[in-house]
Order: sequence, then C-alpha cells, then structure tokens
Amino acid sequence: MTKKRQTRNAQFKFQVALEAARGTKTVNQVASEQGLNPGQVSQWKGQLLAKGAELFENGSPRAEKETSQQAAELDEQIGRLKMELEWLKKKAARFG
Repeated sequence: MTKKRQTRNAQFKFQVALEAARGTKTVNQVASEQGLNPGQVSQWKGQLLAKGAELFENGSPRAEKETSQQAAELDEQIGRLKMELEWLKKKAARFG
C-alpha cells in the first residue's frame, strides 16, 4: 500500500514556517501538530528566513517603474548632450 504525496499550498507553508520561526514551539512540536516531517518544517522555516528580507528590499512596483522611467529619460538626455557636444567640437574646430 503506497501513500500518495500530498501537496501543500503556499499559504499553508507560510503559516507553518512562521509558527516555527516565532520560536514559541519547537520545530518538532509544530510538525507533529500539522502531521508533517520535522525536516520539511525546518526547510520551510529556512526558506522563510532566507527570502523574507526580499520583501522589503526592492520597494513597491510603482517606485521601480518610476525609477526605470527616470533612468530612460536620463539616458535619452545624455545621448542628446553627447550629440550636441560633438557638433560643437566640429564647429569650434572650423573657427579655432
């Protein structure tokens, strides 16, 4: 008799990992309450702690969009200024 592999959704994994990370209960206690392997709970906890900081690093998507838009505008302005500088150098060479 084989046991079918269970799949857990992200919300469940997050709740279990958060409970283990809080430290009020041991990983073994959390695993036994949820009917999971303690190694799996430890793995989810490690993923939560490793990737949790990424939530606050980048900021909001709106800020990213504005930043990329500003960078594009500045690149365009730099290109225009380089072209004007080359043109002025050529004109100055004629008179100088």
